[in-house]
Amino acid sequence: MSIHFMDLFKPDTWQYFFSNYFSTNLLIHIIDIFVVWFVIYKLIMLLNGTKAIQVFKGIAVIIIVRIISDFIGLTTVSWLMSQVITYGAIAAIVIFQPEVRRGLEHLGRGSILKSIKKQTDHKDRLIIELDESIQYMSKRKIGALICIENRDSLMDYVDTGISLDSDISNQLLINIFIPNTPLHDGAVIIQNDKIASACSYLPLSESTLIPKEYGTRHRAAIGLSEVSDAITIIVSEETGDVSVTFRNQFLPHLTREEYINILNQELIQKIEENKQNFFYQFIEDAKSGFKGGKK
Repeated sequence: MSIHFMDLFKPDTWQYFFSNYFSTNLLIHIIDIFVVWFVIYKLIMLLNGTKAIQVFKGIAVIIIVRIISDFIGLTTVSWLMSQVITYGAIAAIVIFQPEVRRGLEHLGRGSILKSIKKQTDHKDRLIIELDESIQYMSKRKIGALICIENRDSLMDYVDTGISLDSDISNQLLINIFIPNTPLHDGAVIIQNDKIASACSYLPLSESTLIPKEYGTRHRAAIGLSEVSDAITIIVSEETGDVSVTFRNQFLPHLTREEYINILNQELIQKIEENKQNFFYQFIEDAKSGFKGGKK
């Protein structure tokens, strides 16, 4: 149907548009797809960093095998996968009861639907506490190694240290790294806006490009940036210099303004970008569904 400019003022044109291009069924399908996508995404985020995530991946593989076997006609394999899915779901609930309970508690507290503003407030407070502790330790040449988890889970490295699960405060961070205390040797890992562990071991980089002047702390921070998207802050005990590693980048000799700008960009601006990408992707999905629904 070709539409001329003057046709836009005719009621029949709009009636045709809504009846053929914007049906109620199309809207329902878009909402249905969006809700399923949102639930799966939040489920993955909730299970990320737990043992249950491996089971979730296994279930996804089984479902894919079930779909493929149906498509090519492998009836025995399809029946077997159906049984595994049916009884495996019950077994998973029993085996991973703590994770299920934690998920329901988060749902009850509304943490799954927490606002972008709340996340930003947490990151603002995190940066303030980090800055105060870094300034204190840098002036006194107290060595420190602080890792901030991003999308990639650091649970394997959390398990190598002493579990804390403490609220973040500059006093606690400073106290951890005071020399000759039980927890000063190793890394502090911040996970979900909490101090998850102290005295954790990180993978050492084997790069030959690292200058000899940098010691084990810097090599460990660079090593973590090579295998994850975590942000790591290093305070040198020899010079008091502050360095940051992230996404396989090593930025040494940073001023206070420079490392705060990096933290703001990586922790706060990324939240806003994710928010924009979320709505952008939703609009693009809606457009795709809209085009697919044309007659």
